[in-house]
Amino acid sequence: MISTFISHELKAFWRSRNTGKSIAIRVVMGVLILYLFLNVLFVGLFLNKILESVFPNEELIKSFCGIILIYFLFDLLFRLQLQELSTLRVQPYLHLPVKRNSIVRYLALSGVLSVFNLWPFVLFFPFVFKIVAHDLGMPVALAFCVAIIGLSIFNNYLALYIKRKSNMNGWIFLIAAAVLVLVTTCDFKWHLFSIQNISYLFFGHLITVPALALLPLLLGVVMYYFNFLYLKNNLYLEQLTAHKIKSYKSSTDIPYLSRFGKVGDLTANEIKLILRNKRSRSALIMGLFFMFYGLIFYTNAAYGDGFKVFVGLFMTGIFIINYGQFMFSWQASHFDGLLVGKIDFADFLKGKYLLFTIVSTVAFLLTTPYVYFGWNVLVIHFVMYLWNIGVTATIVLFFANRNYKRIDLSKGAAMNWEGVGATQLLLSFPLFLLPYVFYGPFAFFKHSNIGLAVLAVIAIIAITTRNYWIKQLEADYKTKRYKIAEGFRNK
Repeated sequence: MISTFISHELKAFWRSRNTGKSIAIRVVMGVLILYLFLNVLFVGLFLNKILESVFPNEELIKSFCGIILIYFLFDLLFRLQLQELSTLRVQPYLHLPVKRNSIVRYLALSGVLSVFNLWPFVLFFPFVFKIVAHDLGMPVALAFCVAIIGLSIFNNYLALYIKRKSNMNGWIFLIAAAVLVLVTTCDFKWHLFSIQNISYLFFGHLITVPALALLPLLLGVVMYYFNFLYLKNNLYLEQLTAHKIKSYKSSTDIPYLSRFGKVGDLTANEIKLILRNKRSRSALIMGLFFMFYGLIFYTNAAYGDGFKVFVGLFMTGIFIINYGQFMFSWQASHFDGLLVGKIDFADFLKGKYLLFTIVSTVAFLLTTPYVYFGWNVLVIHFVMYLWNIGVTATIVLFFANRNYKRIDLSKGAAMNWEGVGATQLLLSFPLFLLPYVFYGPFAFFKHSNIGLAVLAVIAIIAITTRNYWIKQLEADYKTKRYKIAEGFRNK
């Protein structure tokens, strides 16, 4: 049955109208993966030399044992961001005499076909067979191989399980990412414990007791079983969406927004769109994830107030930048309906401003614990919060009028560049550089507080004159609306 599923997937790929585009993307990705493969292979072949230079006072095998768990910790972090979920259009099979276990087994096993599962073999196996097998014998070398395979399987299915659960509840991804970041910080920054020592503790005992290699393999099998059960219990679409339908019946479920009338209804619908779709939800989740960004700069005294302005801008405005630049693309599938509907575009823009203000306010509140690093940090964050809801939001909406590329909300977020064009790449320059045009000259002459005051005044002016900017954006939209609609029709 698995061969039948593969055959159907290949036919669906070749018969798709986007086959040419998909092939081009796969060719580019294949070249990048080949380049990474050659680099990792080079590191693997000379890993013994690298370890000798990095850990000159340690035995070679001991240092090797110490880095294995460190690798798999960062491997899990990258998997959560980049690894794609295995998919299959299950609806056509549900009414056929096809066992549910067969469908679920295909989905679960196809998750192994990830390039992330290739790297441990290329990176570690040359060292194992060149050094470990030579010094400690083939049984120990095979035990290392089994343990590494087990950890790779465990990471693979743990990442898939977290991402699948995150589709139901975005907080799960945020919590998992926060735990991984916290573990990494506790080791490399605060030195509360050592992952390297834990890694050596296990693999050091593996040298004397090779049977311990079965433990990581057992963990991998258990994680596969959890994925299998989750997929089997959520195979039907109504099971996946029942909770969401119950939780979000209408915009009246958000009482705070009802006081804004039509604008509040539009904002409530926008929030539903964000929470119900993977691509849009990822913009929100990544914004929350970047709340930890300050730990990189504020724990290092070498970074001055100039960097704090950037961090404040980034943390309180990353959602506006990531989500706002695709203002129409999120509604691409029903944009023609917006053109002929009774929705006032000024209300549509006000709904976007309200959404940006709400999310940025939450982001600012989440960053208030950084006051631990000084009250000036909180002041900078507040000024950049005002700047984002006043200036950044307007600039983002201006550029959004120039984005004519649609986004398919049914697709995942990882490695998905749909809707991204030159406009989005150019957008980052004025957004990040503009504050320094006003702040930089004062900071250069050691008057950074005056620079912050200037930014705050400009931000407040932009907020109080928002109705004027809405009229300008509406006029700009009317000159481009048909071109936008034409772009969205080109799938």
